[in-house]
Amino acid sequence: MKVIPPIVTSLLLSVIFVPKIGAQERITVLYPSPAGSWMIPVIAKEAKYFEREGVSVEYVRVGGSTRIVAALLGGSAQIIHAGEPAIIPAVQRGADTVVIAAISRAVQHRLMARPEIREVKDLKGKTVGITTFGSTSDYVLRFALQKHGLDANKDVSIMQTGGQPEGLLAMSAGKIYAQRMGFPFHLKAQQMGMRELVDFSQLGLEENVGAMITTRAFIAQKRATVLRYLRAFIRGMHRFRTDKEFAKKVYGKFASINDEALLEANWQEYATHLLRVPRPTVKGIQQVIDSGTVGKVDVKAERLVDMSLVDELEKSGFIDLVYKE
Repeated sequence: MKVIPPIVTSLLLSVIFVPKIGAQERITVLYPSPAGSWMIPVIAKEAKYFEREGVSVEYVRVGGSTRIVAALLGGSAQIIHAGEPAIIPAVQRGADTVVIAAISRAVQHRLMARPEIREVKDLKGKTVGITTFGSTSDYVLRFALQKHGLDANKDVSIMQTGGQPEGLLAMSAGKIYAQRMGFPFHLKAQQMGMRELVDFSQLGLEENVGAMITTRAFIAQKRATVLRYLRAFIRGMHRFRTDKEFAKKVYGKFASINDEALLEANWQEYATHLLRVPRPTVKGIQQVIDSGTVGKVDVKAERLVDMSLVDELEKSGFIDLVYKE
């Protein structure tokens, strides 16, 4: 049997995974905030990985994951990056939205509060912030309140702030007393004197961080396009992990952060937990369903996930190729 040398195999795979040169296919992709969990498409775009795959990506911010899911279902976008709790009620109502990839499973949220709030029970009677109803921030806030004996529907008033940066401003101005923050905004909140009440990474939860979401209909119609987007995304994940200075520079511009300590902490956090194979977790979705924070749900978590695209790229050898480059 003739054995093909590894270098030749790598070259063959490179040829297989380079699309034909031609017109770039345009797609619109939405994201909710400039938090670190949504930065990988920006890395991939800046590195021209989408262009390399023959895809022209318009990456647009829309505050709040529930609004993003509505835009996806309304046809304004083809792929979104959003918090997984937002798609559960949509699927319950008959939508065909699915999580197809994630950058990490490590929950990175903190419940941050004004300095006069010393523990969660001090929030009783106060106004607290979320990005939008039905979003990840809504879910984790309700989860935290529930764990500490408070009823989100009775013991606090909830205000939608639209995003984490906006929530931080509202908290600083005294309009709200607490809001969930992700990397690196919880660190920015600490710099401003805010107090960390809950570290969700210590509660045994899983999450599809940076969740990539589309519809089963779009996968059926444009599977090759979704695979091209996913290939560029995986290259972006690898570039983030292996080129720290490039990643920090791109993210700093994306999030309007020039604080070196924040950028370094953000890189360290995500580089530590970044998945090699971005396969989504069913467990994280089931935890959201079981918590009851998104209402009564009778759909199985497995219905909200499609692992076939990541599986296809892994089995083809593409992911191994990326990590050998």
